Amino acid sequence: MTYKHKELAAGRWKKLSFCEQMANIGSEVERALNWRAKKNTVYSRNAFERALDLVDLTLENISSFTRLKELARMREAMVDYFTGSNQFGSTDASWRKYFSHFTYAVRKNS
Repeated sequence: MTYKHKELAAGRWKKLSFCEQMANIGSEVERALNWRAKKNTVYSRNAFERALDLVDLTLENISSFTRLKELARMREAMVDYFTGSNQFGSTDASWRKYFSHFTYAVRKNS
């Protein structure tokens, strides 16, 4: 598999805590949402693909079934929202809210 984040895929990603990983994924999702709001589909798509790369890197290293289940469902909902028919009824606000908790936890513990 070819990743856009080659340095992270080489091993740096595994050294981050789960919350740091999720906050980084949230940053890419936030970029995708912001570019989409500005009607720049190329940049939005690129940010979305980077977010999926990070989700896949996280999925490769999950040992907990409950986290695996949540991440797999989150990935499915992200793909549905950005490229599908949005059958889960996600919104920009719901994605920002979901990832903001991880960002808050990382900032609080740093």
